[in-house]
Amino acid sequence: MLKGIAASQGIAIAKVYKLVQPVVEVTQTEADPEKELAKLDAAFKKTVADIEKIKAVASKSLKAEELAIFDAHLMMANDPEFRNMIEDEIRNSKVNAEFAAKSVADNMVSMFEAMDDEYMRGRAADIKDVSFRLLCNLAGKEIPNLATLDEPVVIVAKDLTPSDTGSLNKEFAKGFATEVGGRTSHSAIMARSLEIPAVVGVKGILDTANAGDTVILDALNGEVILNPSEDQIKEYTAKQEAFLKEKEALKAMKDQPSVSTDGHKVLLVGNIGSPADVEGVIDNGGEGVGLFRTEFLYMKSEDDFPNEETQFAAYRQVLEGMKGKPVVIRTLDIGGDKKLKYYSFPEEMNPFLGVRAIRFCLQRKDIFRTQLRALLRASAYGHLCIMFPMIATVNEFREARALYDEERANLIKEGVKVGDDVEVGCMIEIPAAAVLADQLSKYADFFSIGTNDLIQYSMAADRMSQAVSYLYQPLNPSILRLVKMTIDGAHKNGKWCGMCGEMAGDELAAPVLLGLGLDEFSMSATSILRARKMINGLSYEEMKTMAAKAVELDRMEDVVDLVKKSIAK
Repeated sequence: MLKGIAASQGIAIAKVYKLVQPVVEVTQTEADPEKELAKLDAAFKKTVADIEKIKAVASKSLKAEELAIFDAHLMMANDPEFRNMIEDEIRNSKVNAEFAAKSVADNMVSMFEAMDDEYMRGRAADIKDVSFRLLCNLAGKEIPNLATLDEPVVIVAKDLTPSDTGSLNKEFAKGFATEVGGRTSHSAIMARSLEIPAVVGVKGILDTANAGDTVILDALNGEVILNPSEDQIKEYTAKQEAFLKEKEALKAMKDQPSVSTDGHKVLLVGNIGSPADVEGVIDNGGEGVGLFRTEFLYMKSEDDFPNEETQFAAYRQVLEGMKGKPVVIRTLDIGGDKKLKYYSFPEEMNPFLGVRAIRFCLQRKDIFRTQLRALLRASAYGHLCIMFPMIATVNEFREARALYDEERANLIKEGVKVGDDVEVGCMIEIPAAAVLADQLSKYADFFSIGTNDLIQYSMAADRMSQAVSYLYQPLNPSILRLVKMTIDGAHKNGKWCGMCGEMAGDELAAPVLLGLGLDEFSMSATSILRARKMINGLSYEEMKTMAAKAVELDRMEDVVDLVKKSIAK
């Protein structure tokens, strides 16, 4: 049995199909720039045509928001800056097109893979996908086409590109297992959309699995069983049937409220990165949006910060799409690992503890005011909640809120309609803010806990460092105490508290968070119905008792044992 990360739930039993990509050996050679530029031009044209063809195939099985990835790939393949960098390398260094393309792409991939944000690291896969296709076209090598599968298989690969997953036919592609990848990689996101079981990060599977072997893919527990026995096949066939029945039953919960057995109601909402993601939240019974990451509007912009009209259109689309349900939009969270191609951040010894998020916005009030105006104008089209990230002190929040109040007054004076129910809140991701939550809640309308950074800063451990990954402990009593402090601090002044970090969608964390009094749980859309089923089967009073014990324990392992015993009753 091989272990990995369950990226898209389900069970599949089929033959192994080993996806082996062509190997493009790139060496540096001196070459005639004009000939290489002509070769590059032809390769770019073919790359664009290939992606358009794949998008056409994918449009038969993917929704509009998933197809957006191919638009992003087309944008990159047509990006004059990407192309100009390769052309400059060819002209200046007089090297072959393959070497120039690989050098430029490798630099871009390295930059994205070094980022702390898991979502942004996943975008490195887009660059790899487009640049690999470009290299294959330069070298005259064909890339395997998964659309031609004609029998049920489980695909085994080092990784699947968005192009690969976009070509999958659900009739024959029963699941996939890859050696690399995480839950937020594009292949994982698309697998969840297509509802194809997927296990990623399975080390050694390419060396262990042979084409044609029978394989059981247990994407509930992140396990891969090669050449199973007849008894194992019977056992997992029964598990597969039970999973499909449960999945069908979950659909019936789409329009139900999220309420405990003793009548305590909470909100289950979705995290999104673009207006296109709204459909997924609605389809999965989301009761709102708990985090709209606006930085992607800025990172997608080509040559300058997005203007007021561009931002207004995006925010309005989300608010109208949610039809009056609450939408929490985070103001610009840039800096640290999130860079902009059109703006140079100052060099800092530790940019993650430097000028980023609200600190950047308060230094560049012109940029911040533009976003606030766009948000306020959009507030007329739904229930908007504005959230300031990376708040450390009361003064920071009050300064940001004062700018919001100024822009609101300016718009009203101009005769522009703004919503009368806008809430202005604070993201709690710095321990200092959690400790001072009872004071911050005098000024903020709500809190949303960003657990990814809160854990990282509390443990003084980079969550991207494998060497200290053992310190990323959401259920450590120290973290639970900070969460409790934040929730209690909000409630002390009659404010609500949500959570938009990964912890909110964790099935072991949910019972504790319910017991601690969390009002809103924001997670990936595909996790909402399963979380609803869990919460709707728990007693709030019992979870309160359990959570009170959890914060008094010594170790994360003790908390995990307590939670498992409490929900097993």
